[in-house]
Amino acid sequence: MTITDVRTILLTGPCTNDPFLREARKRRSAAFIEIITDGKHIGIGETYAGYFCPEAVPAIVEFFKPILVGQTVDDIPELWRRMYQCGNFWCRVGLGAIVINGIEAALWDLKGKLLDQPVHALLGGAKFAQLPCYATGGPSNYPKEKLAQKMDHYFSLGFRGLKVASGSYTVGQGWYSSNAAAEAADFEADKLTFMRAHGGPDTWIMIDAHMGNSPGVTWTVETAIAVAKALEPFNLFFLEEPLHYTDPWGYAELCRATTLPIAGGECLTASYEWKVFAEQDSFDIAQPDASFTGGIGECMNVAKMMAARGRKIATHAWGAGASLMQNIHVGFAAANTCMLEVPPDYAGLHSEMIDGGLVIKDGYVLPPDRPGFGVVLTDAIKSRYPFQPGSGEFNSVPGKILRD
Repeated sequence: MTITDVRTILLTGPCTNDPFLREARKRRSAAFIEIITDGKHIGIGETYAGYFCPEAVPAIVEFFKPILVGQTVDDIPELWRRMYQCGNFWCRVGLGAIVINGIEAALWDLKGKLLDQPVHALLGGAKFAQLPCYATGGPSNYPKEKLAQKMDHYFSLGFRGLKVASGSYTVGQGWYSSNAAAEAADFEADKLTFMRAHGGPDTWIMIDAHMGNSPGVTWTVETAIAVAKALEPFNLFFLEEPLHYTDPWGYAELCRATTLPIAGGECLTASYEWKVFAEQDSFDIAQPDASFTGGIGECMNVAKMMAARGRKIATHAWGAGASLMQNIHVGFAAANTCMLEVPPDYAGLHSEMIDGGLVIKDGYVLPPDRPGFGVVLTDAIKSRYPFQPGSGEFNSVPGKILRD
């Protein structure tokens, strides 16, 4: 088997079938990389950059393509090293590394197909018979009666855990969030009192503050500590992204100040960037994304880095179907995984691509058994979801406003 071509496929489709998530976001873009060979198999990988800046991906893939054409997948870490070294000036972290992630994932998918093995088997084998998962629910849809309906919707889909954002989102009124310590703490404690009463003591509940990529309010360390301490009585699985990613030292201070597990890392790329946060003990639970961190190998390196500090990982997954499955495989291969994120009630760019390879039973994901990542990208899918320029997600600023 020899690699003959590397292609980028950009698609746009419904973001989700979830009626509660659709109140805030109705469509998604996605960027997939196909590794073409002189045999029958095609490797498929996804870069999460396709959700944000899809138009930038094809040029970067073309930049790295000559490194791969004519090669085999016998030594994927070496191919990754060549790409990373070639772009050393501009992809030690950031967009270059994120796009390399999608290319390298396609190499792993191809190798799994050639060997008729799931990727987690190539990474050392599944370390768990099952892993807990949660429905990533986006906004806290208000009023509270709607939030209760949202919880019930996820329970009806078989989830035992869910994550919602801090603050609230009300149709016609938009987002509410406070930067004042006492006000933010009181609001979140009131919300969790309601959620815990509605969901019961055994529901896994997580809160995502979204401060690592906040489009508006960004909490200070003081506010984050006040919120975390107010939520300690509610047995949360974790509090995610309560601070901006420019402050690993603030994260470390927060971790020391509360018994509530602090999670984060979805915006971090490459081992180099992660190392700063790991050495500060900035997270109790790290959230690398196997379509964003820099590669499947890099994601495994982050998991080992955190394990060496006595920390867990809970893979992040808000890309399309290939991104989700890349994270599922890494989650099973990493010995310190404690939770998996799953977009609930997903639409075509998930359901049609995963092709039955994701099995959730009683709130737990079972190890995938399909070759590679267990994803497909047929001509029918490509035709059904043509790319719409400008469909990437971004934070609105004057002159560039996200309208969907």
